[in-house]
Amino acid sequence: MPATPPERVRVLRIIARLNVGGPALHTVLLNERLPRERYDGRLVTGVADPSEGDYLALHGRVADERLVRIPSLGRELSATRDLRTLAALLALVRRVRPHVVHTHTAKAGTLGRLAAILAGVPVRVHTFHGHVFDGYFSPAKTRAFLAVERALARRTERILTVSDHVRDELLALGIGRPEQVTVVPLGLDLAPFTRAEEERGALRRELRVGDDTPLVGIVARLVPIKAHEVFLDAAARIAARVPTCRFVVVGDGERREELTAHARELGIGERVHFLGWRADLVRVHADLDVMLLTSRNEGSPVALIEAMAAGLPVVATAVGGVPDLVRDGVHGHLAAMDDAAALAEATIALLADPVRRHALGMAGRARVLARHGAERLVADVDRVYREELAAAARRRPRRAPAYDESLADAHVAPSTAGATTERPC
Repeated sequence: MPATPPERVRVLRIIARLNVGGPALHTVLLNERLPRERYDGRLVTGVADPSEGDYLALHGRVADERLVRIPSLGRELSATRDLRTLAALLALVRRVRPHVVHTHTAKAGTLGRLAAILAGVPVRVHTFHGHVFDGYFSPAKTRAFLAVERALARRTERILTVSDHVRDELLALGIGRPEQVTVVPLGLDLAPFTRAEEERGALRRELRVGDDTPLVGIVARLVPIKAHEVFLDAAARIAARVPTCRFVVVGDGERREELTAHARELGIGERVHFLGWRADLVRVHADLDVMLLTSRNEGSPVALIEAMAAGLPVVATAVGGVPDLVRDGVHGHLAAMDDAAALAEATIALLADPVRRHALGMAGRARVLARHGAERLVADVDRVYREELAAAARRRPRRAPAYDESLADAHVAPSTAGATTERPC
C-alpha cells in the first residue's frame, strides 16, 4: 500500500502593508517561490497608505498564493485598531493552524507573533528588514518599543536580519541571543536589471535629454529618513561644477511639495525631474550614470542592490547595512551621513571617469548577483523553516495536542533548493 505523502507545511507570512520597498519585494517573492510541493503559504497584509505607493497595484500583480487582507493592519499605531487587528489575526491563525508564522516589519511582528503565541503555533520567525530604534521615534517611545521587542524575542524561535550590521545592532540592544539570530540577506529577482542595457535611451527620450547629458538618480520614498534634502544639496554642488548634469528622483511620499520647493530654492528646479513611483525601474537604471542614496538609516537597501545589478556605480551614506553591501572604492563610494559635499565630490569624480564608472559597476553587479539572488533567498528560508520544524518536533510533548498531530505529518524533509477578506491571488 503506497505511503501517504506528508502534508504541506502551512505558513502564514504577515506584513503590515505591501508598500513600495524591500520588505514587500522580499515577502511576495518568498510566497511565490518557496516550493509549492512542500509549502502551503498565505500572505497576510493590511492596506498601504496612498502616499507610500501600493506595491501590488504599481506592478500590476498580486501574490500567486492566497492573499488575506486585514484592513486594520497598517502603518499607524492605534490601541483600538491594533486590538481589533490582533483579534482578527488570532482568529485567522486558529482557523488555518499554520506550522510557521513568519512576520515582517515592526507592527506586524508584534501583533503577528502575539497571535501565534496565543494560538500555540510551533514555529515563530521574525525578519528585521532594518529597525526603528534610531531616528524614527522619541526616546520614550523607542524605549517602549525596545522593551516589547526584547520580550517578543524570548518567544520567537528564529530572528532573521537582512545584514550583519542589523544583526549586530539588535544583539547590542539586547534583542535575541547570538545563536537565535541568523543573517538572511535580501533576495530579489535581479535578472531584468542585468539586461538594463537593452532599455538604454528610453528614459532620456522621455526627459528630452541627449546621450551626452550626465544623469544622476535616487530611488527612495520621499520621507525624512531618506534625507532627500541632502541629495538636492549635493545636486546643487554637482550642477555648479557639471552644468549639463540632470537629476532624477524616483519615488513619492509626504515630502513631495517640500522637496520640490527646496530644489527651486537651490536654483536647480528645472534640472531635477521628480518622476513619482515607477514600475519600469529597469528603464530608469539603463540611462543613469550614477545612483545616489542619502539615507540616515537603512537595513539592506533594495535601491542600491537593483542599481548594482544594472551595472551602476553607487554613492551612498555609510549607514546601517549599506557598508555590508558596498565596499568603498570597490563597488562605489561611501560618505558620512548628511555630508552633501562628500557625496557631491565622489559623484563629480565618477562623472569625469567613465572607465572607473564601468569598473565599479561591474564589480557591484558581480557582488549582488552572488549575494542577493532570489534562489539564494528561497534556499536560506527553506533551510531555516526545516531546522525549526525539526526542533519543534523534538519539543512536541510541550505543544498542544492539535499541533502535535499536525506537526508530525508536516513535510520537513531536506530540500534541494479587523475583518479579513480572503481571495485566491
